[in-house]
Amino acid sequence: MRKICFPVTTRGNYGKFKPVMRAVKAHPELELQLIVAGGALLHKYGNFVEDGYLGEFEVDKKIYFLLEGENPITMAKSTGIALTEFTSAFENLDPDVVMTIADRFEELAIGTAAAFQNIPLAHIEGGEVSGSVDESIRHAITKMSHLHFPSTERAAERVRKLGERPESIFNVGTPSLDVISNLDLDDIETVESDLRDKGVGADIRLSDDYLLVIQHPITTEYDQNRRYIDETIKAIDELNRPTVWLWPNMDAGSDAVSKGIRVYREQNDQDFIRFFTSLPLEQYAVLLNNASCIVGNSSSGIRESAYLGVPSVNIGNRQNGRQRADNVVDVPHDADAIKEAIGSQMSHEPYESSDIYGDGNSGEWIADVIAEFEFNIQKQISY
Repeated sequence: MRKICFPVTTRGNYGKFKPVMRAVKAHPELELQLIVAGGALLHKYGNFVEDGYLGEFEVDKKIYFLLEGENPITMAKSTGIALTEFTSAFENLDPDVVMTIADRFEELAIGTAAAFQNIPLAHIEGGEVSGSVDESIRHAITKMSHLHFPSTERAAERVRKLGERPESIFNVGTPSLDVISNLDLDDIETVESDLRDKGVGADIRLSDDYLLVIQHPITTEYDQNRRYIDETIKAIDELNRPTVWLWPNMDAGSDAVSKGIRVYREQNDQDFIRFFTSLPLEQYAVLLNNASCIVGNSSSGIRESAYLGVPSVNIGNRQNGRQRADNVVDVPHDADAIKEAIGSQMSHEPYESSDIYGDGNSGEWIADVIAEFEFNIQKQISY
C-alpha cells in the first residue's frame, strides 16, 4: 500500500484535489493521508473542518502557518513556517508520495519539505504560464517533482522543455472538472436553499441574470491591489446587477482587497450583492454554470468557465499567458473597460464547451498512475 499525502490549504486546491483523493481512497493499492492547513483552517477563508467541507475524508493532521498581514513580508515568513511544519508532518506521517498542486506560495514549502526528505513528489497543473510570483513558484516545484500531471498538452510540452523525463509526464486535464461533470448543474433550487444560511447581503436568485465576481491580489503588484479592487467595485456598483462575490485568497495583498470590499459593503447600501468567504466546489460549480458572466482574475475564469462555456471577463495581469478558450475577454484595471466587457459578455450566448483543460476524467487516471509509477528519487535533467 502506497501512502499518498494530500496537503489541503485553500478552497481552490481542495476542489482540484477532491476527485483525486476520492480515487486514491477507493484504490486497493493506495492509502490516503490528509493534512489540512493554512487558509483551510481559518474562518476568514472558510474553515473546511468546522464547515464540513471534508466530511468524507479523515483528517490526519492540522497545520497552522499563516501570519496576519497578507503582505510580502508575512507571505515570505509564512512560507518559512510552512516549511518547518510540513517537514515535521511528513516525518511523522511517513508518506510514500506527497501531492502538490499548481503555484501557491505554500506549495513551494510543501515541495521543499518533501524533496529534502527524499519523498517522491507528484505535481498537478505544472508547466503553465501566468502572471504574479506564481509563475516562478510553479516552475520551481516542477523541478523538484518526480511525477507530473499537467492540464494541457502545451503545459506538458513546457514541462518536457524544463528537462523532465517524458515518461514522468501525463497530460490528465484539470481534476476539478471531474466533480463538475458529475453534478446536476441545473439544480439551482437546492443550491439556493443551501446558500440562504451562508454569506451576507442580498438574496440572489440563481434564475436571475447574475454576475459571479472573484478577484485575488496580484503579489508582484502588491501596492496596486487596493486601486485594482476599487476599479472593479466601481464597475459592479454602476452596473447594479445581481452579483455573487467570493472573498479573495490568502496571498500578499489580500488584506488590501478585503479592505476595499469591506469599506464598500459598510458604506454603501448595496441590495444586489451577496458576499461569501468560501463555497464547496459542488455549490460553486452550480453558481458558475448559471452565471451570466464570471468577472475578476481567478483561474476559474480561465479553466472551469471554458469547460462550462460561461462568458468570462478577466481583469489585469494575474492570468497573463495562461491558455484560454474563446469565452474569455481580457481587460485592464479600469472601471469603464470592465463595465463595457461585462455588458458585452452578458449579452453573449453561452459559449461552446471547450476541452482545453480536460474532459472530466482525471482523478482515477492520476490514482492509477501513482499506484504503478516507478519513482526514482535521484532527479537528473533529461537533456
